[in-house]
Amino acid sequence: MKAVLFLLSLSLIHSSKSECNLTPSEWCKTWDTAKACQVEEQCLEFYSRVTNTKSSSSTVQLELYYESLCGGCRDFLTGQLFPTWVMLNEILNVTLVPYGNAMEKNDSGKFEYQCQHGPEECLGNMMETCVTYYLKDITAYFPVVFCMEGAVNVTMALDACLTIYEPSLSSKKVMECVNGDLGKKLMHQNALKTDSLKPQHEFVPWIVFNGKHTEELQNRAQTALFNLVCDTYTGPKPDACLHKDGIPLKKDRLCLK
Repeated sequence: MKAVLFLLSLSLIHSSKSECNLTPSEWCKTWDTAKACQVEEQCLEFYSRVTNTKSSSSTVQLELYYESLCGGCRDFLTGQLFPTWVMLNEILNVTLVPYGNAMEKNDSGKFEYQCQHGPEECLGNMMETCVTYYLKDITAYFPVVFCMEGAVNVTMALDACLTIYEPSLSSKKVMECVNGDLGKKLMHQNALKTDSLKPQHEFVPWIVFNGKHTEELQNRAQTALFNLVCDTYTGPKPDACLHKDGIPLKKDRLCLK
């Protein structure tokens, strides 16, 4: 139903713009078609809404606001979040927002970014954002992001991680997104999501659990996320939760604003 309403809204928007030879259902399939039909902003908004959504009201929702080169973010993503998701993905919905403590500047209508750990981190953030955009399904893109974040050099690992986990997506296509207008528009969406956090983030990794961020939830997530997800889920517990021992604790490291 939501998809139908979205297509109807696009039809109304598009009616006042230049002609497009594609049907509404095809307008958001690629960035090039969205540009040709002049519905880029609407397609980005739709993409942001539908990515990672699951229908069950009892599914645990976790949003991770992070930056690609932050040591604490990498520890949490690779040591807690990804292993927990692998075991509990049927009850855990994860949203990744790589931006963190970056700063956005609008220079004559073009977005530019400064990142806490320098240009290399901005590159990593953009790479992971573009990978997420193209692959869309978390079962496809999360292993790639995990692979990159677990590598010695995050950005240099892109090609190898795609080759291992998603060879259908080329690093060339990802870099076209990174270096083009699409990447900056996608990163702008991440900036808006991060800047609209309530309460505002004070450090990263910043974890929003079922729509809430508290010091208690943050601490529990960083030390025993597996147990927290199992304890929070209100539906029938998966077998993994019946034998929960959690994931070994890693020392917390935060990247302050």
